Amino acid sequence: MTTSAHDFTPTRDDKFSFGLWTVGWQGVDVFGGAVRPPLDPAEAVHRLSDLGAWGITFHDDDVIPFGASTQERLDHLAPFRKALADTGLVVPMVTTNLFSHPVFRDGGFTNNDRDVRRFAISKVADNIDLAVELGATTFVAWGGREGAESGAAKDVRSALDRYKEAFDVLGAYVLEQGYDLKFALEPKPNEPRGDILLPTIGHALAFINELEHPELVGLNPEVGHEEMAGLNYAHGIAQALWHGKLFHLDLNGQHGPRFDQDLRFGAGNARGAFWTVDTVEQGGYDGPRHFDFKPPRTEDMDGVWASAAGCMRNYLILREKSRAFRVDPEVQAALKASRLDQLATPTLSPGEGLDALRAESFDPEEAAARGMAFEHLDQLALEHLYGIR
Repeated sequence: MTTSAHDFTPTRDDKFSFGLWTVGWQGVDVFGGAVRPPLDPAEAVHRLSDLGAWGITFHDDDVIPFGASTQERLDHLAPFRKALADTGLVVPMVTTNLFSHPVFRDGGFTNNDRDVRRFAISKVADNIDLAVELGATTFVAWGGREGAESGAAKDVRSALDRYKEAFDVLGAYVLEQGYDLKFALEPKPNEPRGDILLPTIGHALAFINELEHPELVGLNPEVGHEEMAGLNYAHGIAQALWHGKLFHLDLNGQHGPRFDQDLRFGAGNARGAFWTVDTVEQGGYDGPRHFDFKPPRTEDMDGVWASAAGCMRNYLILREKSRAFRVDPEVQAALKASRLDQLATPTLSPGEGLDALRAESFDPEEAAARGMAFEHLDQLALEHLYGIR
């Protein structure tokens, strides 16, 4: 099946959004300094709009310098607001930087220093007000510094108490203010800390259940973060959807369990990207398709925009392939041969109990001889991914 390149042009209906920190990343890493000039937030809005993006997201410190006065905040926000108004780009999500400034060297919400924890909660509350003012309905919380490198440095149970306390306080604030805003936890196993609290989707789901207002808190899983832990991202977001907790998602590329690579979406684990798009499109998720990647240090600003455009184009290509896979008659037959239709049927019929199962005649040897036909089904998926079907 062939499709013209024009069909892969993004539109606002695709709900593609980008973090300001992605296209604005100057290429700084632990081995080298900036290779690109600072990007003005207003220019980022205009350039992303020109590429066909729908939204832009940001940390507070991406737009407003840390420690800025009230007037300085207004001065920095003015051109950003004007660019949003001029382009029609929306701000679906906002987050707070609790990791860059040295004061957060041991985290924000779980810092051993009580004064720092109090400041962190206040900083987030201020940014919640701004998020709502700009129309955001999701507030992402990545706890990159909430963790430890050594066992004695952090009492994990007490740290989780403080983590819970922060979200209970902020959740109560959102409800008191009548804000239409929910929180989305972003798990990550490590980096920059040796071990980060709430390292996976499963850890975060369990944590949410202990909060005073669990209905306000869901997940923002990221491709690279789950694959760093050796996990299957598509399976993770499927479980988040099952729980009704997929509030937002971050898309990028990753080559397995190593450092957080933040490749453009579709680069890295291409097979994983295919099943990610298939899961998102088949699972009823209607939120932003948010890209959290870093254009490599090798690129100048032209390369930055080429990389951003590639994220959207790759998603659209994979969406087309997923749709073609799902309507392929041979695939439909292979799905049936693999008994996927049976998996969707309850194991017990209405009114049946355990006695019915015990009374049933079943030949395990005969059942054990039946193949599952998964290899043929997977081969069909690969042929769609490889572009020969």
